[in-house]
Amino acid sequence: MRLPLLRQAISLLVMTMLVWAPQAWAETLTGKVVRVTDGDTITLLVDGRRQYKIRLGEIDAPEGGQPFGRAAKRMLSDLVFGRTIRARVTDIDRYGRAVAVLTVDGTNINAQMVKGGGAWAYRRYLSDQRYIRWEEEARQARRGLWRLQADQIMAPWDWRAAKRRGGPAPLTTAPQSVAMQSAGQPGRQCGTKRVCRQMGSCEEALHFLNSCQVRSLDGDGDGVPCEKLCR
Repeated sequence: MRLPLLRQAISLLVMTMLVWAPQAWAETLTGKVVRVTDGDTITLLVDGRRQYKIRLGEIDAPEGGQPFGRAAKRMLSDLVFGRTIRARVTDIDRYGRAVAVLTVDGTNINAQMVKGGGAWAYRRYLSDQRYIRWEEEARQARRGLWRLQADQIMAPWDWRAAKRRGGPAPLTTAPQSVAMQSAGQPGRQCGTKRVCRQMGSCEEALHFLNSCQVRSLDGDGDGVPCEKLCR
């Protein structure tokens, strides 16, 4: 077979696999998580030899370049990396990834990411309305990304749209952070504190990180300061 014809045949085969992937794949995949790409994407090793890239359904986690992006990745990694999971595949996305709900010992990992403040309910593709309630509960309890300063909280889909446009995107409406409210309180003036042992609370650490730009409080650059206080 000539090379151009071979390339055409391969392209046709790949397209056919993508079209039939939802029918060809089992509804549930069981395997070991060998990679966590970000807060909503993993690689699953099945039968010790087949790898599947899986996008967690129902949720959207902060991108790597966003505040809390690396923290979201670490949160998901703590939940699944190296563990055997079940992935209930519901769709194939436009990038060829399986979209799935993950469970470990009966625990819904997608839900845990939202409940812990590691991801948003992905409203555009949402089929389970409980995720909106779980997101609101995390917001009210100021878990995970909801501890960030208000002007750092942006839905990932807005952030991606802004990046495509090459300009600023509208910020998601969020409650005013305690860090902003406390800026004028005694002992919270910029320049007075620079290390975690001087902080009395996570809110205080967030104030000095975000309002006073004390970057030494966030050693790994994930947007979460003084992690013993802010876990």
